[in-house]
Amino acid sequence: MYVFSSFFIEKTGGDQVKPVIRAMKASDIKQVRQIAERSWHHTYEGIIPRHIQDQFLESAYHDEMMERRLRHSLFLVAEEKEGRHLGFANATPVQKDGKAELAAIYIDPDCQGSGIGTALLKECIRQSGGIKELYVHAEKENRPALSFYQAKGFQWVCEFEEDFKGHTLQTVKLVLNI
Repeated sequence: MYVFSSFFIEKTGGDQVKPVIRAMKASDIKQVRQIAERSWHHTYEGIIPRHIQDQFLESAYHDEMMERRLRHSLFLVAEEKEGRHLGFANATPVQKDGKAELAAIYIDPDCQGSGIGTALLKECIRQSGGIKELYVHAEKENRPALSFYQAKGFQWVCEFEEDFKGHTLQTVKLVLNI
């Protein structure tokens, strides 16, 4: 499974958005899919060819896959009080050894840098009872994501090359000890 996070550092002195964070529902799938698409296209322009991005997004965010993820993982959305979705986060269940993976955390490009990602990350950790280590994978050229995670205390574990639908990526694995 290919997992990449799109995240940007909070703006210093910028406005902080206070989103409502809640469990995702099936009725959120369309808006979540739109955020994933906008975020991927914004983040991976020049890193991953657009047609490969689209192939991945179609396979990872179609209705059946999203419903399966809703049933078997922690899936949170951040929204304005008016109901507009700003971002989402998805984490695997915590294993017996206390490890979990942050499978996705995406913020609408128009809202990046406003504190939404931090709020989603904190809520994922809070709702993942018994978590000791949270892992995340990020593309090495996605420097804003790596900076964000490291600023939040994630430590670099390893770097590896992987085939992503015929495109070679340099992937970095990071861990946050809770």
